[in-house]
Amino acid sequence: MAVGTAGAVDSVRMPPAHELTADDVPHLERVLRWVDVLVVQAVRDDYRGLPVGTAQVAAGMRPQARLVRVPNYFSTVLYPEQVLVRHDDPGVADPPVVPYHDVRRLGRAAGWSGPEEAPAAAVRDAARASLAELRRREQEQRSLVVSDVVLEAGSRGGWTVDHPGNPVLLALAQRVLDEAVGPGTAVHDPGRVLLGSVRSPLRGSVLEALGLGGDPRPGWVVDGRELTDEEVGAAHQEFYATHPRVVEVGVAKKAQVLRGLGWTP
Repeated sequence: MAVGTAGAVDSVRMPPAHELTADDVPHLERVLRWVDVLVVQAVRDDYRGLPVGTAQVAAGMRPQARLVRVPNYFSTVLYPEQVLVRHDDPGVADPPVVPYHDVRRLGRAAGWSGPEEAPAAAVRDAARASLAELRRREQEQRSLVVSDVVLEAGSRGGWTVDHPGNPVLLALAQRVLDEAVGPGTAVHDPGRVLLGSVRSPLRGSVLEALGLGGDPRPGWVVDGRELTDEEVGAAHQEFYATHPRVVEVGVAKKAQVLRGLGWTP
């Protein structure tokens, strides 16, 4: 945990909310009885049928304990075509290899057409919209701010749309530490990549359009294994052929993204 690199706090890391099971709840409740500061993201009440919503968890803390909210990070600045498709329909599942869709492949599977290379203006528009949405979430969730760091981090800003890179994580960790214990101690780079189990390709044209520094990445890295984008694309195209509901829902939910990139039905 990046906050722990400062050596100023004793920390316990709980699994993320989407991994929690009923067996984890007693352990969480036990931690809440002694914790001084709880760092949380916004989670709705009774998430996946468990009492692990932010408000529910906060209610179990000691009166003198403090809550520090961090944003639910999601940024398409570096990856304007990368989307997640979530739906209650049991016919909508994540694709194989990586759970991230290239919205152009979804569009193509639904009969849309458009440019393979997004125009520079579209990349910039998408980045502005993504940062504006992240800022809106920060304000709505009353969380610490990290949106101001994304562009500064350049190509190291994130590995995927929902996994920020080390510079963003360390900046947020410093703000958590400042909020929790006050200024005077500093976090340090742990010397390893955080949240990097899946690393997306990063096009040089996106970096150029945004005026960002850093190096492009031609392919994927998934749990240490290098894959070309063509390999991932072939697996996803085969998946779409046998899961038409994913295509239907995906395009319906992400039509605005497609149109913003110059695609039409």
